[in-house]
Amino acid sequence: MKKQQTVTVADIFARALETCGPQAGETIGIALSGGLDSAALLHLAHAWAQEHSVALHAFHVHHGLSQNADAWLAHCEQTCAGMGIAFEARKVTLEKNAKTGTEEAARKRRYAALGELCAVHGVRLLLTAHHQDDQAETVLLQLLRGSGTAGLSGMDGANSAPELLGNPDLVMARPLLSVSRKQLEAYVAHHAIAHIHDESNDDPRFARNALRHQVMPVLAQAFPGFQERFARSAQHAQSAQRLLTELATQDLLNCLDGDCIELAKLRELSADRCYNLLRHWFGTRGLRMPSTAWLAEMLAQLLEARPDAQLLVTHPECHVRRHRDRLYLTPKLDDLAGMRERDDAGIPGLEKAGQQFVWKGEACLAFPAYGGVLHFDTVEAGGQGIDIAWLQAQTLKIDFRQGGERLKLALNRPTRSLKYHYQAFDVPAWERERLPLVCAAQQLLYAAGIGLDCHCLGLLDRPRVALRWRSC
Repeated sequence: MKKQQTVTVADIFARALETCGPQAGETIGIALSGGLDSAALLHLAHAWAQEHSVALHAFHVHHGLSQNADAWLAHCEQTCAGMGIAFEARKVTLEKNAKTGTEEAARKRRYAALGELCAVHGVRLLLTAHHQDDQAETVLLQLLRGSGTAGLSGMDGANSAPELLGNPDLVMARPLLSVSRKQLEAYVAHHAIAHIHDESNDDPRFARNALRHQVMPVLAQAFPGFQERFARSAQHAQSAQRLLTELATQDLLNCLDGDCIELAKLRELSADRCYNLLRHWFGTRGLRMPSTAWLAEMLAQLLEARPDAQLLVTHPECHVRRHRDRLYLTPKLDDLAGMRERDDAGIPGLEKAGQQFVWKGEACLAFPAYGGVLHFDTVEAGGQGIDIAWLQAQTLKIDFRQGGERLKLALNRPTRSLKYHYQAFDVPAWERERLPLVCAAQQLLYAAGIGLDCHCLGLLDRPRVALRWRSC
């Protein structure tokens, strides 16, 4: 009978790196805290990089949270110097009273700093020391939070995270994800690898530490090897999540109308598919994932409100609105009424009488108080526009509409209210109040979202410009 070969930590690391595919001559980076896990990763990566002619950089992030932080940085720097590994550290300052808590704030700043360091050194593959026990803790934490399949999927072996790392070209890989903490401890002891101990990892006030020191030992006693089974469950959840994402992508494509969703098509789907689609839509827009209860309440309001209702549902990072049976995600903006009352706040252009200006031939003028830029586009021969010489001689005024304004788009068309034009051009109600008007000598010249008044159009044989508003 053939004797079964023992798979070593180095073997597991090498196989994981094969899937990431770094080539000879390329540069890889590792996140080095100096702790046992990252010390083992440094040792493994150094040996592998030398064997495959790959350059290696070690990056350390100094949070300044511990009185030992300077000593940890010095340890990492000395270790890398002794091994001939390029090293750089980045000191970060955490936001005081962060709403997400110290642990999450430190995590975000750490990854942002690592992304910056990788960009500076041309690193496109960053290795972290997450291992099997970390994966088990992550799955259990997500389960305790009531997460769905996305959360229960745990950590991927490799993924890009541009919103976290600030670098869309960077891949973060976890080559030790199938290695247990016991295996790493044995590896470090066998190779006599020096490492530091972060005392914050012993603080049970942090949820992950409470699990690690108080729950996991009990689970290990009752269910030996549970970490490997948790990891297998995470893989099943990853597979299920991929299927859900594939379905959501197809459903979203079918329901999308430009940047909005057609509610008539959304109504054809089951409630579960609606929730799946909407979560995916929020994700594609880079928005925080809503809770199940919030999502259910939002969907009920959107689908059941009367057709002419100006529906608004507030998300922490955006507004969800309905217009002509379509669903929109819009940014959260300051209330205009409140802004207009702050005349003494030094904000230009918010005076009740509007902001006066003179055009001197610029291609565009920015009006931050009105939320955009006014462009002056040269009109080609035969096109319609305002006489340049006449426009430069006027004192112009930009302002939001006050009510009662009317505009005539062409000589053969009647003068209509702005409300009529907005409806004709399918401009949603919430956008109308933020689309400014441009006037001269009490005459309306231009309404953003609609166009020029025909009374201001110049002669065909004179140089002309057309006005165009672009919101920021």
